[in-house]
Amino acid sequence: MDNEELGPFIYGKTVAKFSFTNRELETEKLISNLTHGINTMLISPRRWGKSSLVEKTMGEIKANYKSHKVVMIDLFSTANQQEFLQLFAREVIKASSTKWEDWMTIGKTFFKQIVPTLSIGIDPISDFSIGFDWKELQKHPDEVLSLPERIGLSKKCKFIICLDEFQNLAEFDNYVPFEKKMRAIWQTQKSTTYCIYGSKRHMMTEIFNKTSKPFYRFGDIILLNKIKRETWATFITKNFSRTKKKISKANARLIPTLMKDHSWYVQQLSHYAWQKTKDVCSKNIIFDALNELIYANSPLYHREIEIFSKKQLNLLKAIASGEIQLSSAKTLAEYDLGTSASVNKNKKILTISDVIHEQNGNYEFLDPAFEIWFKNMFFDEKIGSDFFD
Repeated sequence: MDNEELGPFIYGKTVAKFSFTNRELETEKLISNLTHGINTMLISPRRWGKSSLVEKTMGEIKANYKSHKVVMIDLFSTANQQEFLQLFAREVIKASSTKWEDWMTIGKTFFKQIVPTLSIGIDPISDFSIGFDWKELQKHPDEVLSLPERIGLSKKCKFIICLDEFQNLAEFDNYVPFEKKMRAIWQTQKSTTYCIYGSKRHMMTEIFNKTSKPFYRFGDIILLNKIKRETWATFITKNFSRTKKKISKANARLIPTLMKDHSWYVQQLSHYAWQKTKDVCSKNIIFDALNELIYANSPLYHREIEIFSKKQLNLLKAIASGEIQLSSAKTLAEYDLGTSASVNKNKKILTISDVIHEQNGNYEFLDPAFEIWFKNMFFDEKIGSDFFD
């Protein structure tokens, strides 16, 4: 099934070209950085479109910069150093050539201290694998970490290595010395550039912004902002029109307003509203779609609040009610928040977990749909066409 069959609004995966909106400046900066050898870290809350932005940018680089080899690695399910190094080596080798015969040659000639086990199946694209003896790999991880640089110098090409969910590496055993080794090797490379991003904003920020960390000042940091509301409205109107349906500019603007310009949810709510529309999308259709969206995500939200302590749940109630002075005696008593120290501790926990964030000195929910569900669950706020009246 191609993206046209999926509809004009995509969420839950990196979006198609026609479903991608805005980010021209970020795309331009990423292309400039990565093709000029500047390592770049992309940081934002989860589901703000980082992966789609990187995928779109890499597509443009592959089309226009033939001397650059692009490597895309998702570290979400990588459990330890051995898995990471094997995945890293495999994807670098695969990106180095379009011919599987070259992969086998590279695997046999570019390793001196460790001996890889190479295998290839009926479909080389999906059935190529590389393995190492873990005891030998532990002694010589630099053989893998320096692989793109050595291949690049040999083949007179450049590598761009994209590492998604990079913060997951911090969960590895003996990560600290491994982190230092990665930085020591990667910072000296001239033919290899890194694009690093992940969904846990606070962990990513600490890795690259904390002076005591090895990756401090490893490269340029791009803080991804929300797409502007008017840009969303134009995008939604255009995509309805493209599929022979209509939506007014006011109703198109209502969708990102409800979802506070959150990329994932704007796409999801637009999709639900588009599905329900036969000819013209009305305000009532949008709110019906919003109810469907909240219902669809309810199991996730129920599981999410199960891990909160009573004090953390009460703190969220205070934030949802619009309380600003969270440590005032009145708020502490009204919402049973405990002490001021307890409030500060729970604010930090919920912030690190990307449940809330500080905005202009006040705290608010990061997930707009979760906030709507939360208010409905605990304050019985109904979702209807008068929601914002």
